[in-house]
Amino acid sequence: MDLVNGMLTSVRNQRVKDVVKLRNRRQRDRQGRFVIEGQRELAYAADAGFTLEAVYHCEDLFVDHDARDLVARVAEVAVDCRQTSRAVFEKMSYRHTPDGLLGIATAPDLSLARLPQPEDALWLVASAIEKPGNLGAMLRCADAAGSAGVLVADPATDVYNPNVVRASVGTLFSVPIAVGTAEDIRDWLETHQVRIVTARPDGDVDYTQADLRGNLAIIVGSEHDGLGSAWSQPGCEAVRIPMAGRADSVNAAVAAALLLFEARRQRRTAAGR
Repeated sequence: MDLVNGMLTSVRNQRVKDVVKLRNRRQRDRQGRFVIEGQRELAYAADAGFTLEAVYHCEDLFVDHDARDLVARVAEVAVDCRQTSRAVFEKMSYRHTPDGLLGIATAPDLSLARLPQPEDALWLVASAIEKPGNLGAMLRCADAAGSAGVLVADPATDVYNPNVVRASVGTLFSVPIAVGTAEDIRDWLETHQVRIVTARPDGDVDYTQADLRGNLAIIVGSEHDGLGSAWSQPGCEAVRIPMAGRADSVNAAVAAALLLFEARRQRRTAAGR
């Protein structure tokens, strides 16, 4: 029996199999759907207006009373909301210590055309980032620094990888995101008169000495391959993060954090705050 008193109890149920399939990028791309796991992540997605096709919850795994309130809230907007047994939820879960909340959402449009156009915007371009944890952490940094959005160029991992969702701690849903080729993103930046500043170990200027104010995009590349040719053409300003030890570079997410918060500091100073 798959259901007992309305509770999903069989790990062989097709719903369970469908959730597990979404761990695979090819399935996410084909279906246009992805998994949101975690109380905080699901709350952020609901607040941001993401379309929730289904929500699964297991009270045995709840960590606080707020989880029940969240279930009641998302049940009003989700197409389907269903309680599961512990065994079923743990089968669906991607995490070692699940908190009993998981949703299936429709992937939104990630085209450049949908991005907002604020004045003196601070953008982060994550170019060919291969590690989901790094991309998620970069999204988290962009949110904390008040970035206008994150442009993901030539993605080696997809934005809705479960590890990206987890590492972003839900900020994936609060920061405007677009995905495209490096060439398309560079064209978009130039069309909208956004200055391009790249982070390079061989950059000419210390990042604390560079002007990071105004309409600006900070480009951070893959730790393995660095930045591609699209970001080494005329019009790209290169800055460096000084290294005092043996390492010649820092983690991509750390580099993004340093530059974003330096840009924020300069903007606050210029505004007299």
